[in-house]
Amino acid sequence: MTRKRISSGAKWENIVGYSRAIYDEPFVFVAGTTATGEQGRIIGKNDPYKQTIQVIKNIQSALNKAGADLKDVVRTRIFVTNIDDWQQIGRAHGEFFGEIKPAATMVEVSRLVDPDMLVEIEVDAIIRSQMR
Repeated sequence: MTRKRISSGAKWENIVGYSRAIYDEPFVFVAGTTATGEQGRIIGKNDPYKQTIQVIKNIQSALNKAGADLKDVVRTRIFVTNIDDWQQIGRAHGEFFGEIKPAATMVEVSRLVDPDMLVEIEVDAIIRSQMR
């Protein structure tokens, strides 16, 4: 088995002690991911749909660094600060995962680490070509 840490370069990774993703053949586990852009700012402030799009793009980037893609995702866990936004968040999720249809969970949480964050998603993936 091969284990590889994937970093997003965020300063929080060393402070908190986590990796954006872990690749442990054939699995990829992507940590809770938010709509943080390259400049460290939240993309889509006050817009759960836009935030979800950015979150999934950030997840896709982490998966790609591990040699995986969205098609390899088998489970998503979606944390939202307002469950009433589920349709907008679900629509964005469906635009990326509509054909893949991973097992999915969406739960409301009281808050995320930054008050501008409305959505956080973590995923598990299996790179099938590497299964023995």
